[in-house]
Amino acid sequence: MTLQEIAKLTLADGSPVKAEVSCQVVRSRENVTKAGKPYLDLEISDGTATEKFKIWEDSDAYESFHDLEDGDCVRLDGSFWRNQYGLNVDRMRVRRLEKQEALALFAGSPERRAALDRDWADLSAQVEAIRDPRLRLLGQTFLKEHGEKFRRTAAARDYHHARRGGLLEHTTQMMRAGAALETAYPALNWDLVRTGILFHDCGKLWELDYPAQGFASPMTTIGELLGHIVVGIELVNKLWRSLEAAPEFAAPAQPPREIVREHLLHLIASHHGQKEYGAPVTPRTPEAWMLHHIDNIDAHLEMLAQTYAEKTQAGPGIYDYRRPLEGRAVSPLPKWEG
Repeated sequence: MTLQEIAKLTLADGSPVKAEVSCQVVRSRENVTKAGKPYLDLEISDGTATEKFKIWEDSDAYESFHDLEDGDCVRLDGSFWRNQYGLNVDRMRVRRLEKQEALALFAGSPERRAALDRDWADLSAQVEAIRDPRLRLLGQTFLKEHGEKFRRTAAARDYHHARRGGLLEHTTQMMRAGAALETAYPALNWDLVRTGILFHDCGKLWELDYPAQGFASPMTTIGELLGHIVVGIELVNKLWRSLEAAPEFAAPAQPPREIVREHLLHLIASHHGQKEYGAPVTPRTPEAWMLHHIDNIDAHLEMLAQTYAEKTQAGPGIYDYRRPLEGRAVSPLPKWEG
């Protein structure tokens, strides 16, 4: 069972859930209550969700958990239940995962591995299909040099696609949405839009990266001081300048390469849409507006999907509130089956 499934079940009615789960210890700290009673503060993750709970000194599991360190991979077997103070565990047994088991944990389920492989193939094909040779080479070089990091990075820390591989999922789905919209708006420069989709969140590779074997995305100085938009602009400029001697860049072509670079940088700078949401500038071109709305659509549909997967219903078809959505999510209308 996954932590996401355990969370859903324990939130539903508070009944204990007997389960086994493989996970990583994100954080383990010794602590004491005001009355001096020792306990362990634990945070665990399996890539589907993150949970926190306490192990008290008088628990049978205290000694087993006491020896665990941050980053250890374990198999937990016990009874999970939830009250107003959060998640609780009873009759918990723990064992460390073997090396191959840990590698399988970080790789995800066979279904998830297959889905991410499909996403990578689709994304690579979309980059190969870019007709402007300068933008195509830029995208190919980025995937070649940073592909491994890209495949494990999250798209956000909390709100949407906040998991290993989340940025790949988000970017590829945006590419698919763009391909569908191209037939409706053929006048746009879709080479530019596709390249903007690829690079719009590329700064998150340094803001929201995961270790090769880890479910915790550490805070980074560059992420805090600059943020992913500024880092992304810097990366694209660096890649662009490194490729200017290539034949694709050297040949005279229209539009001029410097104008192309400026428009691509504008897409990265404006993709949040509004300055109050962190955009240095607002969108000024059709391509910039298209990128912003595709990004926003995919992010919001993912947040709704996560709400349906994680939250319980406060009423028939009405889900408990999940930030940052406006109001409670409601079950979608089923498709016509006449």
